[in-house]
Amino acid sequence: MSNEIYDLRSAIEFLKKQQNQLVETSIEADPNAEIAGVYRYVGAGGTVPRPTKKDGPAMLFNNVKGFPNKSVLIGLLASRKRVGMLLNADYKKLGWHLRNAVNHPISPVVINTKPVCQEEIYLASDKDFDLRKLVPAPTNTPEDAGPYITMGVCSGTDPENGYTDVTIHRLCIQSRDEMTMFITPGSRHLGVFWEKYLKQNKPMPISISIGMDPAIYMAVAFEAPTTPLGFNELQIAGALRGKPVELAKCITIPETCIAHAEYVIEGELIPGKTMREDINTNTGKAMPEFPGYTGEAKLDDPNYLPVIKVKAVTTRHNPIMLSCIGPSQEHVSMAGIPTEASIIDLIEKAMPGRLVNVHAAPCGGGKFVSILQIKKRNINDEGRQRQAALLAFSAFSEMKHVFLVDTDVDIFDMDDVMWAMTTRFQGDIDFIPIPGVHTHVLDPSNDPLYDPSIRVHGISCKSIFDCTVPFTLKDQFERCKFMEIDRQKWNIEE
Repeated sequence: MSNEIYDLRSAIEFLKKQQNQLVETSIEADPNAEIAGVYRYVGAGGTVPRPTKKDGPAMLFNNVKGFPNKSVLIGLLASRKRVGMLLNADYKKLGWHLRNAVNHPISPVVINTKPVCQEEIYLASDKDFDLRKLVPAPTNTPEDAGPYITMGVCSGTDPENGYTDVTIHRLCIQSRDEMTMFITPGSRHLGVFWEKYLKQNKPMPISISIGMDPAIYMAVAFEAPTTPLGFNELQIAGALRGKPVELAKCITIPETCIAHAEYVIEGELIPGKTMREDINTNTGKAMPEFPGYTGEAKLDDPNYLPVIKVKAVTTRHNPIMLSCIGPSQEHVSMAGIPTEASIIDLIEKAMPGRLVNVHAAPCGGGKFVSILQIKKRNINDEGRQRQAALLAFSAFSEMKHVFLVDTDVDIFDMDDVMWAMTTRFQGDIDFIPIPGVHTHVLDPSNDPLYDPSIRVHGISCKSIFDCTVPFTLKDQFERCKFMEIDRQKWNIEE
């Protein structure tokens, strides 16, 4: 049935037919912190403060305060099992599924007919135009710098060679026609494009498409080296669906957008235009980040916090805003599963047949922690598990911790991983620190204030935890063997 999915609405219709995957409400919900506050209890998961519910349903709010005829959907990808359903794949093998898509890309196509994303058109030149009234972007907490677009796929083009790229960035609505865009230093191709525009002192056309096929969201989170500069990640989404993603020409800028989007914001990044992220709230806070902490509001840095001057907003009739909670399982799905695919691809190329599976765990927000399940086939494979860990760090530079486990450990159950660490790990011989490596700026412990030995914010000690049994001792570490029963007889789900 998931083959019928080609946009957000078909994904919603698909989930309505599945048990416990979608709930709707007509109770009025305030986009100012209330929607996220409700969903925290319904299905956020991830590093959201407890109590929260793991693997809960997505939630569709059909009565959004201040936004008649507009809805907000949250938590679409906040369950790995639901992602598997939407992509028609085994949720435990999603990393392998996405890796296969990377290796069989299908390029997007530009359509010539009028796209559904332009059923309604609002031009910023109109005197009554106001982003804050057109786009029901929620805040996650009462401390947020402002309403954030958290599921906006930004599209841009390299001014020198015509490369195109898509990425999700943090976008805060600041005025009737302005948004700030946080570009993570050194890790996004749109940032490379923007640097070239800055050198030329030219505005950069950019479109933000919101509310699409889940395959697009799972594809756009890939990073180099899996998707190098010049590789548009929409090719992966095309491979996942077996057909090209359809693009449309924007109305006011020389750029394309995703034709089946619920919302498209058209605008330009303006050279020399900067703005403090919390200029309207003065809270000093931005929004909740994936590690589980609320980030600091960024200052008016021309390199990392440029301003988008909006020229138009186009939408479908009765559009649906797609949103997520920053530290939720949804972020883990979008960031973590592509990370798994990247790790699988590099290790399989370097040392095929030894990696069984990978899980970018929720405790690391899908970025910081990976569990690698390794098969030692003979005595000569001893030590190769640690080589696999080094390759994992190379495949995804923001990784901080890698846990190595045997094939009898459930990598999707952190209790089982910790059991392996407890009974198959000795700190003096199985812990491998790699100090002084740049990891991620959003880890608050990666800072000189945490330890003076850390020279620059963002530097970390990467760590390998080898929880595998030495090959020669395998027979002494066999787990208890229970009788295999007829599950159908006892009505036990597989």
